[in-house]
Amino acid sequence: MQRRRRRKRKKIRRLIKLSLFLIFLCGSFTVFLLGASFVLGPPSLERGQNTIYYSVNGNVIGEEYGKEKRYWVPLDQIDDKLEKATIWTEDQKFYDHFGFDFKRLAGAIIKDIQTMSLKEGASTITQQYARNLFLSHEKTWKRKIYEAFYTIRLEMFYDKEDLLEGYLNTIYYGHGAYGIQAASRYYFDKPASELTWAEASMLAGIPKGPSIYSPFHNYEKAKERQSIILKNLHEKNVIDEQTYQSALNEELIFSDDRMIVKNSVAPYFLDIVEQELQDLLEVDIETIRSGGYQVYTTLNEDQQLALQTSAESTITNSEIQVSAMAMDPASGAITALIGGQNYEESSYNRAVQAKRMPGSSFKPFLYYAALENGMTSATTLMSKPTTFALENGESYQPSNFNNYYANEPITMAQAMALSDNVFAVKTNLYVTPERFVRTAKEKFGIDSALEPVASLALGTEVVSMKEMVSAYSVIANGGKAVEEYTINKVTDSQGNVLYDRAEKEKKEESDGFLFFSNHMDNEQVLREDLTYILADMMKGMFKQELNGYMSVTGASISNQLTHEYAGKSGTTNSDSWMIGFSPSVTAGVWIGYDDNREMTKTAEHEFAKNIWANFMEKAHENIPVTHMVRPDNIVEATIDLNTGLLAADGCEHTYPMLFVKGTEPKKQCTLHLEEYPQIDEDIIDAEEVNTDDPFIEKWWQWLWLGEDSPSDTE
Repeated sequence: MQRRRRRKRKKIRRLIKLSLFLIFLCGSFTVFLLGASFVLGPPSLERGQNTIYYSVNGNVIGEEYGKEKRYWVPLDQIDDKLEKATIWTEDQKFYDHFGFDFKRLAGAIIKDIQTMSLKEGASTITQQYARNLFLSHEKTWKRKIYEAFYTIRLEMFYDKEDLLEGYLNTIYYGHGAYGIQAASRYYFDKPASELTWAEASMLAGIPKGPSIYSPFHNYEKAKERQSIILKNLHEKNVIDEQTYQSALNEELIFSDDRMIVKNSVAPYFLDIVEQELQDLLEVDIETIRSGGYQVYTTLNEDQQLALQTSAESTITNSEIQVSAMAMDPASGAITALIGGQNYEESSYNRAVQAKRMPGSSFKPFLYYAALENGMTSATTLMSKPTTFALENGESYQPSNFNNYYANEPITMAQAMALSDNVFAVKTNLYVTPERFVRTAKEKFGIDSALEPVASLALGTEVVSMKEMVSAYSVIANGGKAVEEYTINKVTDSQGNVLYDRAEKEKKEESDGFLFFSNHMDNEQVLREDLTYILADMMKGMFKQELNGYMSVTGASISNQLTHEYAGKSGTTNSDSWMIGFSPSVTAGVWIGYDDNREMTKTAEHEFAKNIWANFMEKAHENIPVTHMVRPDNIVEATIDLNTGLLAADGCEHTYPMLFVKGTEPKKQCTLHLEEYPQIDEDIIDAEEVNTDDPFIEKWWQWLWLGEDSPSDTE
């Protein structure tokens, strides 16, 4: 008996020691957890969210998401009906406990031990939030320990409102929707701030088992759980009898399209925004898509709609492709963009990725170089079939459209309006192709490789739409450098400004950065007076007064235009371009086939002009009429188009042209007094063309008489 009593006492002592040890161990572990939690500080609440893009007017134009589709809305933008339904369903003591509901937890642990499983759950809202933020959803003891650790840290450093907001914005509601805002839009096509009791109780029941309680998976089970939640709210006096019955019987109106992320109104535009955003923030694409950024872009929704509508109503061939871009020439902001006919069929962005031959739309850069090197709007050159003997021993024979020629001298202004190719090549050889390339690159910002060859005058090298629209914007804004961009401002999900273009420019300007920059906005890269003259000549493509051996190239759309524009078209066998501007908008349109096949139908070559004309008219409906500021040293003179001399009484074909003061012709045309000599010799006398400008008189001797250079024969 005594032995038994001694053994019993020993067992009791061992049990007491073991119990004390376990209590000490648990206490030590608890102290360790609390101490470690305090030392480590508050855990980050950062979580992947949708990146949202806004137009220049502040409207949402698109959203990007990473591997999970997420939104984040502040607690005050979540309907309190949803908050109450969630708390009374998931965690009734949420505002009273320190992260754990020990009564529920003890019951769950006993059941788990009895079943030797981890199926029973008693997680509080804080525990679920910790799991959503930091852990996987696997059911292991290790995960539960980590969950407890993060729960303590969350409760220690954040208040209940922060935790509830985080939970509601991260919990999974099925169908790829994370967070209440995504769920509310997906199920009911409305924001989380506008839910009814019926809708709130339906959504509150889904997280327990999205694959089971989603009304789109199993409507009966979803309704059954909704009624349980409403009954609980009624029994707890959260809602009254009338509200309970009304919510129970309310017919739910579910979303038809069930789209979490709506299709962008400008998908090609957002592709380049995304690339610019990566460069600005120096982050990868997945970070962009799930970073929760608020991106305020330069997109003008009215212009985008006008551009898309114009393209869709004009193009009748589903195989042909289109790219188009609109820009604010003063700032370089891209305001509208199309990169193809159908983004879903092809996301290849032809406006920025494709490089095509611009044809004659490249000529304005040449004629600016010519103006800088002594030529004027009234400079005349012979327009007739010409073969050029090049320095490398080869010959080059350009031709005009349909082999139409004036077979007499024409002025630069008329050559621009009619797009005379022979005039352009002669001008290129005078300027020199090397100087032409430098002008296009250094002054107009063309980045693509350009070979200094005679045919460059006809746009035989390849460039992008973005390059061309930016280069034309330099002319439109009076000769200032253009740096195209699509982003005005970027904030993080909490509204902290990460990038602000306006503030950045102010700082750079105040620091004197713009003074030292070689290619920044507002840097004057073209002579203002010559730019004004060039823009005036580019208006000629729409002026019927400049019709000559053929109509001006913009004749087919001139009757559609109610505003004054400057522009230039360009055509090759496989490309059709139209680019033009007002002081407010620069726009370009390209039409062609991706495989470079020839466009054989005349109508296809007119698509670009018609799209451009329709867009420009629509874009200017609500824009005040503006004009380029005329420099003080610009003078106007009426010129006889046959001779390039000052028009006299009796001259029938005249046109007002602009000149830098002192470069205008001094001689007057005598066509009305005597018949102008017919040009039927292979070589004409230099006195028969306008050489009023002493700067270029020596060049005329070279070009027309071949002195010191046998480089061209006619």
